Amino acid sequence: MQPFVYETEKELITYAKEAEGKYLFEIDKNDTLSNKNIKGKVGHIIEESYFGYSKNSKAEADFADLNIELKATGIIKDKKQQFKAKERLVLNIINYEKEAAADFFSSSYWKKNQKLLLFFYEYTQDDNKKMDAYSTQIVKVDLFQFPEEDLKVVKQDWEIIHNKILDGEAHLLSEGDTMILGACTKGSSAKTVRTQPFSEIPAKQRAYSIKQGYMSTLVRKLISEEHLISITSSKEIAEKSIETVLYNKFSPYFGMSDKEIAAKEDIQLSSGKARVANLISAMLGIKGTNLSQIEEFEKYNIKFKTITMEADGSLNEHMSFENINFEEYATVPWEDSSLKEKFETTKWLFIIFQKNDRGEKVFKNIKLWNMPEETIENELKSFYLQTQKVLNTGVILTKTARGVKNNLPSAQDNPVCHIRPKAKNAEDKVKLPDGQWITKQCFWLDKKVLYKLIL
Repeated sequence: MQPFVYETEKELITYAKEAEGKYLFEIDKNDTLSNKNIKGKVGHIIEESYFGYSKNSKAEADFADLNIELKATGIIKDKKQQFKAKERLVLNIINYEKEAAADFFSSSYWKKNQKLLLFFYEYTQDDNKKMDAYSTQIVKVDLFQFPEEDLKVVKQDWEIIHNKILDGEAHLLSEGDTMILGACTKGSSAKTVRTQPFSEIPAKQRAYSIKQGYMSTLVRKLISEEHLISITSSKEIAEKSIETVLYNKFSPYFGMSDKEIAAKEDIQLSSGKARVANLISAMLGIKGTNLSQIEEFEKYNIKFKTITMEADGSLNEHMSFENINFEEYATVPWEDSSLKEKFETTKWLFIIFQKNDRGEKVFKNIKLWNMPEETIENELKSFYLQTQKVLNTGVILTKTARGVKNNLPSAQDNPVCHIRPKAKNAEDKVKLPDGQWITKQCFWLDKKVLYKLIL
C-alpha cells in the first residue's frame, strides 16, 4: 500500500475519521491479524495498512511535519457497562542520559507527543481470555492536545520526573509521583534497565505515559459524552496541589461527628456502604453525586478508603481491598499483575475518623497517599510471589476448631499486606487453581502501615 498523502492537518484528520466504525479485519491489508508473532496488532494495522507507513520508533512524531503522533488505545466496559480506558497510554521510552539535558519544550516527550491522533478501539476477549482481534472495532478517532490548564499539571509532572533524573534517582521513579504524565515501567522484564547520568545504579527502563485515570476521563467525555462534575480547576491544582485543594474542602468539617456533618448538610445518613461516600459528596458541595462522577477523582485516579481509630488512637482493623483473583495470581507474572499496577497508579484518599467516648465517629483528618516504589518492589512484590508459589505448589487447607486455616501469606509473613477471608459466610467460596474450594479471600493492608500514615 502506498502511504497516505496529505497536505494539511484537516485532510489527515478527515481521512483518519473515516476509520470510525470499521473493524480491524476491514483495514488489515497485510494479514497482520493472523501473525502470532506481532505484538500491538492494532497499532501495526492502523499504521501500516491504513496509513501505509512502516512501524517505527523515531524520536520525532509519526506525522512530523504536523507534530502529530499516532496512537491506538483500548477501551473496555466496566461492571456498569460504561466505557473506560483499558490501560494507561504508553508514549516514548525515556533516555535518562539525553532527557537530563532537556527542558520541557526540548524534551523527548514534547517533541514526539504534543499532538496525539488517538484511535480508540473496543477491546474484546475470546473464549480463551485473549484479545479477539477479529471482533475489534475502531470506535472513535480524535486529535488530542492537552487543554492549557491540564498542560500546566503535565509540565509539573515532567519536572518531577526530570528532577529525579538530575538527582541521580531515576531508579526511584514511581508513577505515584505524578498526576497525569507518568513514568511507567517498559520492558520485557524487571531486568530491562538503563544507565542514568548522575548515579551508578541502573534504573528500570521507563516510558512517558498518560495515566489510565486521565484516559478514562477522555473516554467518558468523548465517547460516552458524560458530564463529569468538577470540584476545582486544573489551574488551582497546578498552583496548590490536589492534596491542598482537598484539605481545604474537608478541613471545615474536622472535629464534627458523621451525624453532625449529615445534619449540617441536610442529608440522610445511610447505614449501608454508601454512608461515607454520601458524606464526602456533601462535604465537597455536590450532594447526591456518585464519586465516580467527580472529574478530579477519575482524572487523577483517586479512590477513597475509610480509617476508623479507636478513642485511644489505636487501630483495631486492617484495611480490606478486593477479593483475590487466584487464577490471575497463579498465572500472571508480577510485572504484568493488576496488583502492581493498582498500587503504582492509584492515589488513595484516606478519610480518617476517630471514635469519641460515646462511640460516635468524629471526622479527624484526610491523607492522600500512594504506595512508595520501594514498598511496591519489596514487600508487595514479595507478597505476590509468595502467594503465586503457594498457589502453584498447592494450597494446604487444615481444619481447626475455628474453621479452616491455609498457608497463604498471613500478617506474620509480611509487614505490609496479607491474605485473609472476606466472605458473606463460610459457604461463600471460590475455586483454587489446584481444584480445591476455599472461603473467599481478600487482599488486606496491614494496620501498622496505616497507623504510621496517620500519626
